[in-house]
Amino acid sequence: MRPCIILLSLRRDIVAPSNYSAKSMILAQKIASYLRGFGLRHRVAAAFILLPGFGVVAAFGIAPETLMERLPVNVVIEDLALTPVKAIEDASTFTREERIERGDTVAALLSRLQIRDADAEQILRSGNHAASLRQLVPGKTVRVMTSADGKLVNLRYLNGETLLTVDCSGDVCKIREDYAQLERRVLMKSADIQMSLYAATDAAGLSDAIATQIADIFSSDVDFHRDLRKGDRFSVVYEMLYNRGEPVRSGRVLAAEFYNQGKTYQAVWFDYAPRQGGYYSLQGRSLRKQFLRTPLEFSRITSGYTNARFHPILQAWHAHKGIDYAAPTGTRVKATAEGIVDIATRQGGYGNLVVLRHQAQYTTWYGHLSGFARGLQKGKRVMQGEVIGYVGATGMATGPHLHYEFRVNDVQQNPLRVARPAAPPITADQHTRFAEAAKPYSTQLQLLRTTNLARLD
Repeated sequence: MRPCIILLSLRRDIVAPSNYSAKSMILAQKIASYLRGFGLRHRVAAAFILLPGFGVVAAFGIAPETLMERLPVNVVIEDLALTPVKAIEDASTFTREERIERGDTVAALLSRLQIRDADAEQILRSGNHAASLRQLVPGKTVRVMTSADGKLVNLRYLNGETLLTVDCSGDVCKIREDYAQLERRVLMKSADIQMSLYAATDAAGLSDAIATQIADIFSSDVDFHRDLRKGDRFSVVYEMLYNRGEPVRSGRVLAAEFYNQGKTYQAVWFDYAPRQGGYYSLQGRSLRKQFLRTPLEFSRITSGYTNARFHPILQAWHAHKGIDYAAPTGTRVKATAEGIVDIATRQGGYGNLVVLRHQAQYTTWYGHLSGFARGLQKGKRVMQGEVIGYVGATGMATGPHLHYEFRVNDVQQNPLRVARPAAPPITADQHTRFAEAAKPYSTQLQLLRTTNLARLD
């Protein structure tokens, strides 16, 4: 049997090319008559089943004589009359804003702000109440309102949490410095570590204060001097304080996650009492150990704990029963645990030395300091993480570094190996409240872990 091509349309019509025989057309008409007893979907299905049995090839297409002309396109060009913009005749004041550049002076800044007011300039340059304006911080903005002829009407400058306002709308200029009204917002960020924690936070647009908090939170589990690896990752939920949409400073880290060498550490802030709180894992375990791993935020170890080290000054082999951390002069040194100041004075080869006593048997030693924290003296109680001094090179030291010792019953122990008991976990009566407080932080950390939204500014 000669195959034919049958075109099935939605109107149940049979269309075939004219060069096919009458016999083929009769066969096609019989098939079409048979299919008319079915619904549309059934007709299509039946066609696929029946036609191959008759040696017929079916093809669906556009029926002959279907119009395919292109629609006409008319190009219309018209002249539109523009309504003239009226000049603003009643504008009596203009508002301008300028960003402070590095090396700016008050005179240069006022010139860019187009202030042509000799009296106001003199007041801003020499007024005792305009001290904030003489401390120009690059990146901050100054907003002014001037009259049409350049006379100063008012000025606003936010320097830290101090808001300077100058009002010259009256006969004399009034200068005020007040604490800015701050608005709290919760932000989220995440980043990969390529070189250091500080470099990663800088790349993510986070302040050094946030980086320091992250290091403090996980310092009991991660040694930021030795444990960081390229590809480690952190996520953080934190507070940011604004004034009229302008960022002022970062606040507290509310939740954080740190991925280090295949292990993930998580922390959330929990207020367990009025004005008292701490960081806990999502399971309620306190992240605060009785002793921090290191007394410095960031540095590198130059000499470890050993029984034989060649002393660079004495030129002889001696035991080195402590850890030396190289850091720039003036780097803050923190108490690794709560304790009482036992020694805060200059002492032989240690140079400026602080010794803290913790409970009965533990003491920590901090040597070669360039200076002591203000008010530090024998008998004073200090808290864990409190600054007690600053890195220096006093005593027998070839360069600025901190010599740190950990002693048990006045016997030196390796600070990196000594067992550090954890603080008590969440109490049973606080479990419900903690779970409610931690749930949104857990969701936010999961969002940061599974998306890249936090990387967008």
